Amino acid sequence: MLVLTRKNGESINIGEDIEITIVSSKNDQVKIGIKAPKNIEILRTEIYEQILEENKKASQDIGMVLNLLKNK
Repeated sequence: MLVLTRKNGESINIGEDIEITIVSSKNDQVKIGIKAPKNIEILRTEIYEQILEENKKASQDIGMVLNLLKNK
């Protein structure tokens, strides 16, 4: 992991298309702004993990249904 120090208003560029700006910081909270192309999905980690878990469960459910159909 790369760790950088930035002050309010300073930015970090990722490639040519993504810019992350420190909007504000107070106590233990940092607000960031992200400029990225619309085709790039930006999710908080906890939301991303929920989506992965739901997809995993859905694929297991589909697998069970397919097994039931094979046995008929």
